[in-house]
Amino acid sequence: MISTMEDALSRLARRLRGPHARVLTPRRLSGGASLETWTFAVATGDAVEEMILRRRASASRSEIVLSLDMKTESALLQSAALSGVPVPAFVHLCDDRDDLGEAYVMRHVPGEALGRRITSDARFATVRPLLARQCGEILARVHAMPAPLAGLDTEHAHAVIDRYEAIYRASDPQRPVLELCFRHLRERAPAGVGTVLLHGDFRNGNLLIDTNTGITAVLDWELAHCGDPAEDLGWLCVNSWRFGHADLPVGGFGQYDDLLEAYTRAGGQAMTLARVRYWQAIGSLKWAVMCLGMYHSWKSGLTRSIERPMIGRRISEAETDLVHLLETGL
Repeated sequence: MISTMEDALSRLARRLRGPHARVLTPRRLSGGASLETWTFAVATGDAVEEMILRRRASASRSEIVLSLDMKTESALLQSAALSGVPVPAFVHLCDDRDDLGEAYVMRHVPGEALGRRITSDARFATVRPLLARQCGEILARVHAMPAPLAGLDTEHAHAVIDRYEAIYRASDPQRPVLELCFRHLRERAPAGVGTVLLHGDFRNGNLLIDTNTGITAVLDWELAHCGDPAEDLGWLCVNSWRFGHADLPVGGFGQYDDLLEAYTRAGGQAMTLARVRYWQAIGSLKWAVMCLGMYHSWKSGLTRSIERPMIGRRISEAETDLVHLLETGL
């Protein structure tokens, strides 16, 4: 696998930077059932450029949600850059000549993406108090991006609840907390909200953080869609992305007030905390269904990755979060 990727990346390097370009230190960073991320450098004479390859390794999409194709994701990346959203610079959309399948290349951006490290490592102590406000400002820019590209779904609260409940029912479940929350959240869905472009997975873990300046890039746009802007804000506040810092509801590093004040000041629509917490609850409900799906993918033999049941057991964590939100007056 590695030698095949090295050959393909070597050909890609020559296509991007000429016949004498060489590929250096290719390494797979992460991956799942279908998506891979590779880091590599391209050397041309004395110049070395660090790059990232996003690649779909199979024709399948996510087990739970339908992610965007690489062409649409790369186009969103370019649109985000034009809108002032910090993202890696787009380099190249791969085609049949590259023999890499569905993939694109972007420039490497320095920073840390591991959520637990961002919330706990002493190196980030100075910058952590800035991050909630930076998130609010960036989300306001995301939500102000131009009319979405063709092919993006539009979903408001009822549609999101319906889709995840259908996935939940297919697993023959017996989860009383989730049963209650599907009904409770459907009855309380907000009405009359605007529709904007959403990142879809804006959270601690998909943000690159520099120890001195804060957020350097927003990553992983494959779940982008259209809907209520509070969906992105609420997802950022789901307890599972706080990595043990439950007292800091925004990503494990900040407070609601800082997030919402910065979001509104940067041009985002006025947002009540109650609306954000409603979507935070939907986020915890979605995550619970995702965890259940991870477990069933392992139980059914669809995947043998030990990561799947390890994530699956976190359903109890999501249920605890939902009970807490209900008890505090959602």
